[in-house]
Amino acid sequence: MTWFPLIVLVLGPLLLVEALLARYEVLAYSAGWRAPTTELPEGVPYARGADADSPPDAYVVYLDGIGKRRVRDTRDGGQLVKAVIAGAPELRVLGQVQPYSPLADPLAERPVWAWLRRRIGLLLFLHNVMQIFVAADHRYRPLYNRAVGSQIATQLRLAGYQADSGIPVVLLSYSGGAQVATGAVDELHTQLRSPLLLITLGGFHNGANDLTHAEHVHRLTSASDGIERFGTWIFPQRWRLCRGSGWNRARGAGKITVHRLDPATHLGPRSYISPTPQPPDGRSYLDRTTDTVIALIRARHSATAATDDPSP
Repeated sequence: MTWFPLIVLVLGPLLLVEALLARYEVLAYSAGWRAPTTELPEGVPYARGADADSPPDAYVVYLDGIGKRRVRDTRDGGQLVKAVIAGAPELRVLGQVQPYSPLADPLAERPVWAWLRRRIGLLLFLHNVMQIFVAADHRYRPLYNRAVGSQIATQLRLAGYQADSGIPVVLLSYSGGAQVATGAVDELHTQLRSPLLLITLGGFHNGANDLTHAEHVHRLTSASDGIERFGTWIFPQRWRLCRGSGWNRARGAGKITVHRLDPATHLGPRSYISPTPQPPDGRSYLDRTTDTVIALIRARHSATAATDDPSP
C-alpha cells in the first residue's frame, strides 16, 4: 500500500499531460494549423505484396495496436503483415498508417519523444492509449475519424488505389486499431467509394461508429482475451441494451460475424500473433490467425467473382 500513493503521484500528472497532448493533435488537424504528413522515409514502400502494375484482389490496410509509434512495423504487427503477404501474394498490403496520430506523424521520430523513449518508455504507450480514448470521445470522434480516414485514403492513393475501381479495401486491425478502423469507414466511403471489409483482431473499440458503409465486419476473438472483453464492458455502446449504437445496428443487420480463436490471448506467448506452436495441429497462433484472415478475404473475393460471372 505504501507504493500506491507514489504511483498515483507519478502517473497522475503524466496521464493529464498525455490527455492534453492527445487532444492537441486532433484540434491542430481540424483547425488547419498543421498539415498531415504524406511522405514516407526513404526505402519504405507505400504498399507491399502484389505488383502495382496489375489490380490486386484487395488492398489490405493494417492498423496496429498501441505499440505502433513509427512508420515501420512493430515486431508483432510486422510478423502478421509479412505472413499475410507471404500467404496471399495477390494482395497489396499497407502497414505504415499511424492510427494514433491524426497528423500522420510517427511518435518515435519526434525529437522530444525520442529523448523520452530512452528514459520513460511507458510514455509512448500512454500516449497511444490516450489517443484511443480521444478517438472514442463523442466531442472529438468525428474530427478524429475524418483525420485518420483521410490519412488512410491518401496512403491508398499513393499505393495505387483508384477511387470507384471496385477493388475492396480490407481494414485489418489489432486491439485499439479497431477504434480507428470502425471510425474510418465513412471517410473512406466518401473519398474512395470502395467496398470495405473490416477484420478486427482482439478489437478494443467503443462501438459508437456508424458501420452502414461497411460490407461486413469479421470479429476475431478469444475467450482468453481479457483486454477485448474489458472493452465490451466499459463502453455502453457495445452492450446489447444499446440497440441504437453503430455496433448494434450492424449486428442487427447481420453484418458482424464472430470467429473464435481460442485459446489465444491478447498479449504474450499465446497471443493471436505469437509464433509459438499450439495444439492440436501444431500451427502457431500467428499461422492460425494469418490463415483465418486470408481465408476471409479470399472468400469475399470468390463470392464477388461468382456473382459477377454471367455464365449459367
